[in-house]
Amino acid sequence: QVQLVESGGGLVQPGGSLRLSCAASGTINTHYGMGWYRQAPGNQREFVAGVGSIGTTNYAASVKGRFTISRDNALKRVSLQMNSLKPDDTAVYYCNLAAGSMNYWGKGTLVTVSS
Repeated sequence: QVQLVESGGGLVQPGGSLRLSCAASGTINTHYGMGWYRQAPGNQREFVAGVGSIGTTNYAASVKGRFTISRDNALKRVSLQMNSLKPDDTAVYYCNLAAGSMNYWGKGTLVTVSS
């Protein structure tokens, strides 16, 4: 069973930066992608950024140029560097790992952007 644990959320002022991390534990016997999603109050969960097994990255238009995703395969860890944060980035951020037909989720970490 794969488990994901996020860290790094918190309160930050507009224009500030935060770095989220997610560590995966358990055995994964196939290539897998990792990524971040977020869910703001009253909204559906939405894709933020993803990185494939060979390092290919993709981003939601709303965060492109401000957020950077990276992964460490040896540590089974994915990080999200978030710069130039806006109040609209306020949400619970969830780590995701997709391996074959399986999708795993962390419990989420809250990011609040407010002055």
